[in-house]
Amino acid sequence: MHPSRLLGMQPTRRYAFATPKEPQSAHTISQRLRTLKKIPPELIPLGVVLGVAIAAAIYSSANKLMTDKTLRLGRNRPEDREH
Repeated sequence: MHPSRLLGMQPTRRYAFATPKEPQSAHTISQRLRTLKKIPPELIPLGVVLGVAIAAAIYSSANKLMTDKTLRLGRNRPEDREH
């Protein structure tokens, strides 16, 4: 007897059932935007604060990368070392 049979394991049946489609897969963008009305109003301030925080983080990181002249952008080469 095969060891996997003792444990009750069976090979998966991959294509036995069709994958269910999204209920709104054929809807237009405006119909999808209407689903935003289902968001609870208590979560809107949280989304605004989160959006501002993410935007500030992206701006701060981009500003640092563009303006910092002391930032190492590559490895030190042996000929650049000072003795």
